[in-house]
Amino acid sequence: MPPYAGAPEIRGNFCPRRSERRGPPAIQNSEESLKALSKRYGINQKTVAKWRKRTSLASLPTGPEEPHSTILSMEEEAVVVAFRRHTLLPLGDCLYALQPTIPHLTRSSLHRCLQRHGISRLPDVEGDRERKKKFKSCPIGYFHIDIAEVQTSEGRLYLFVAIDRTTKFAFAEFYSKAGKMNAAPLRNLIAAVPYIIHTVLTDNGIQFTNRAVDRNAFQHIFDWVCDDNDIEHRLTKVKHPWTNRQVEPMNRTIKEATVKRFHYDDHAQLKVHLADFINAYNFGRRLKTLKGLTPYELICKRWTSEPDRVILDPIHQMPGLNTFANLVAVMSVHHCWLLRSSGLLSKS
Repeated sequence: MPPYAGAPEIRGNFCPRRSERRGPPAIQNSEESLKALSKRYGINQKTVAKWRKRTSLASLPTGPEEPHSTILSMEEEAVVVAFRRHTLLPLGDCLYALQPTIPHLTRSSLHRCLQRHGISRLPDVEGDRERKKKFKSCPIGYFHIDIAEVQTSEGRLYLFVAIDRTTKFAFAEFYSKAGKMNAAPLRNLIAAVPYIIHTVLTDNGIQFTNRAVDRNAFQHIFDWVCDDNDIEHRLTKVKHPWTNRQVEPMNRTIKEATVKRFHYDDHAQLKVHLADFINAYNFGRRLKTLKGLTPYELICKRWTSEPDRVILDPIHQMPGLNTFANLVAVMSVHHCWLLRSSGLLSKS
C-alpha cells in the first residue's frame, strides 16, 4: 500500500517515483480524470475531488465554520457573556451564580463559551501578590475573630466578625462599645453556632486579652467566657495580623456590602441590613472553597458525618417562614447527604 493511503489530505511533496511530483498543486494543475489521479497517487477519488475544488493549498480547520454551543441557546450564551463582562468574576463563581438561572450549564460548557468569545481569561491586575498558603485542615468549630471600626453619620460603631475556618459560617454584629469588659459578642456567637466551638483565634487587642503590662491583673473576661465553654483561645503573633487573614476579607466584604455602598438613616437600619446580609451569605452563597456548597449545606453534611460535634438541629437555623415548601427544601438537602454517606445514593 502506498504511503498515506486513505489520508484526508496529501502531505508534503513526497512522490512514489522521483520523476513525478505529488501534492495538491499537481492535482489542481492536472487535467487527468479523478480515477487516473487516484490510481497514480494511491488516494481516494473523493480526496482528489476535494483538492480540485479548493482555491488555496492551506488545510481547513476542523469543526463547524461558525462555532456554537450544542448545550446553550443563543439567548443563554448572551446572558453568560454579559454576566462575565459585567462582573469579571472567576469561572467557578460565574458557574455558581448562573446555574440557578441556567440549570443545564456545566463548568466545561461555560469555559468553552467564554473561550469562543475571547473572555476565558480575566485581565491581570497590577500588584497581584503571590498565592498564600492554605490553612491546615481542622474539624468544624475553629473560629477566626476580629473587631473593626465603622464610621456612620450617627457616630462610631464596632463590628464584631467571626468566621469558621472549615465551614465558612459567618457571624457579625455591631456594638457601640468594644471595651475589655464586653463579652456579649462571644456569648452571642456561641449561642448562634449550631455546633461545638473548640478554638478561637484573635489578635492581641485589649478586647480579647490583657496587655503585657497587666500580667498581674484578673483574668480577661474574654478568656473567662472561653474557659467557661471549654474553648481554647489562641492569639496571633504580635505585629503579625496576616496570620488571622481568614477574617480580614470578611470584614472588607461586609463593609463593601453595607456602609460603603448604602446610606442608613440610623444604626438600627444598618443592623437589620447586616443581619440580612449574613443570612444571605450563610444560607444562599455558594463558595468555591466549599466546592459549590453554601456554609449551611456543609453544616448539614457534617451533621450526618460528625453528629457528635453538632449540638443543635441545623434545620432550626434556617431563616424565613416555617412553611412546608421550605421544610421540604431543607430536608431534601439533609436526606441527600444522608443517603450518599450510607452508600444508597450515587454521587452522579
